[in-house]
Amino acid sequence: MAGEAQRRSQWPLGLTLLVALTGMVVLWFYDWRNGVFVFAGALGLAGLLRATLSDTAAGLLHVRSRMFDTTFLLLTAAAIAVLAIIVPN
Repeated sequence: MAGEAQRRSQWPLGLTLLVALTGMVVLWFYDWRNGVFVFAGALGLAGLLRATLSDTAAGLLHVRSRMFDTTFLLLTAAAIAVLAIIVPN
């Protein structure tokens, strides 16, 4: 019973990892810049999920305080997106 509840609480991390994996597939097989944007979007999604969900519902996205996790994830997503824009082909 507890294992099933714990598995259900990990859907934010699973969704984030699925989007990040999609970004890696796009990066590897199609266009690297679009793949990096999708990967940055996965981090942005994780930041938004961490900001909106409670500590127990966030599952493993909950590492430190909500403010720290959200700020770190969103700033990292923005930094990766900016690097994808400014790095030349």
